[in-house]
Amino acid sequence: MEGKHSRWSSQPRPCDLLRKIREFTRAIVEDLSNGRSPEILIDRFRNYCTKPDSNCYCSSDLPILKETLTLRRESHLRRLDVLLRVLVIVQQLLQENRHGSKRDIYYMHPSVFSDQSIVDRAINDICILMQCSRHNLNVVSVGKGLVMGWLRFSEAGNMFDCINRPNTAFPVPIHVEEVKDIVSVAKYILVVEKESVFQRLANDQFCNTNHCIVITGRGYPDLSTRRFLGLLVDTLHLPTYCLVDCDPYGFDILSTYRFGSMVRLPDHSMNLLSVVYKLK
Repeated sequence: MEGKHSRWSSQPRPCDLLRKIREFTRAIVEDLSNGRSPEILIDRFRNYCTKPDSNCYCSSDLPILKETLTLRRESHLRRLDVLLRVLVIVQQLLQENRHGSKRDIYYMHPSVFSDQSIVDRAINDICILMQCSRHNLNVVSVGKGLVMGWLRFSEAGNMFDCINRPNTAFPVPIHVEEVKDIVSVAKYILVVEKESVFQRLANDQFCNTNHCIVITGRGYPDLSTRRFLGLLVDTLHLPTYCLVDCDPYGFDILSTYRFGSMVRLPDHSMNLLSVVYKLK
């Protein structure tokens, strides 16, 4: 059983993921029934780009080694236990067409998982094994991003009309795949690192005098904020600027928006290669 990483031309359907989950678990059961110890191979990746070309398909997108999980190692037993427990929860979410947060999953078995980071690692492993992104598994993070400006969109039938109140903060939608009817008369998109800067711009009526869209992830951006920003960039084709502190943390946040998270989930829609940045 092997988890690989590649670029996909289309998003995997729930039925395809459910089939992969069945095949994965069936292979484990067959190995155990035949007296063999299952070996699960998981690709591991670089956390950085090694080429200066912003449009490259570089080694950060390619596996640099394979990690083998086996029942013969005691340290792997617990990790496999957590992975399979989380996989059962993911299967239920897909079967019932429901969404759950990483925190929801943790609280289903807090005594077993013991820490949120253990669940996060299992979800990352499942994404690699199933060749999909976390949102394809119907697993979402608790949204923390904010948006304001000359923008109107709907999510799951609910209309968000930022245009009528361009200096009012609206929460970034969590279920980005359900965002539709995007309308904007903005001239550009401005991404700001800090919520305090976002609020200062709102108080100064920045969007009244500058026809733009302002987004903040309130520090390190969550997946929903990055996906929503990617959707706006792809849909509106507007120049996008990023305002961050001129320090290592600011550059790290900038690189997260531009190249994706340090955790190399197979989701290249998060690589906002068109972002141009300004430093504060």
